[in-house]
Amino acid sequence: MSDLFDLRNKTIAITGGGGVLCSAMALELAKAGARIAILDLVEVAAAQVAEQIKSSGGLAIAVKCNVLEKESLKAAKEEINSAYGKIDILINGAGGNKKEATTSTDMSFFDIPSDAIRFVFDLNFLGTLLPTQVFAKQMAENGRGIILNVSSMNAFRPLTKIAAYSAAKAAISNFTQWLAVHMCQNYSKDIRVNAIAPGFFLTEQNRFLLTDEKTGQLTPRGQTIIDHTPMGKFGSPEQLTGTILWLLSDAAKFVTGIVVPVDGGFSAFSGV
Repeated sequence: MSDLFDLRNKTIAITGGGGVLCSAMALELAKAGARIAILDLVEVAAAQVAEQIKSSGGLAIAVKCNVLEKESLKAAKEEINSAYGKIDILINGAGGNKKEATTSTDMSFFDIPSDAIRFVFDLNFLGTLLPTQVFAKQMAENGRGIILNVSSMNAFRPLTKIAAYSAAKAAISNFTQWLAVHMCQNYSKDIRVNAIAPGFFLTEQNRFLLTDEKTGQLTPRGQTIIDHTPMGKFGSPEQLTGTILWLLSDAAKFVTGIVVPVDGGFSAFSGV
């Protein structure tokens, strides 16, 4: 069984690697023996994660990278190749929402500015597609590789208030399926493409939407989520690890084109 889940000598590039969820992924994948490249627009955040990995005996480098600029991505690829010689796995973790693209008492749906919607869609969908163009081209040339995208519960059931984010994550799920087929049919049967769809995890982005900043108690939105999650709690970043290890290892060698919910049962519950 240990051989099935072995990631030793694999190089993994993780975009958005300085964020809460992706940094947890990076730390756990390093423990599994992988060499990790932490790509992030905020170089300090990437460096902190890389130092954590190295202080625990793992291998990691921090790479400043803008997922919306191809030249930045190409430079990141060259830096990783120079350090490790190859890139085996790409995790497209960069993404997020924007307050200005979120409906509220102060922001009607009819007044959401188009540039805010474009920002959210570009960050999530183009921020997945462009890194894939750069890194998967190398995989196509080598005839093997693995791509893991990060979708969301929003792709299964759109959540209130966040129209742009829901649409962008749905696009990522669709792109995951499309790319899995495209790679197998046109380049190599040994290139796999899958996605995870995290449920509700407390991050810096959503913490004070789900919990009260002063009291720490659940907000009405947070309580609704808990009420509709059969396991009755938010997820912790480390709870993504098992699913990710499976999808990135030979244990999932015949698995491509799927989106796996990691959501405590949220997507299975009808509310009654």
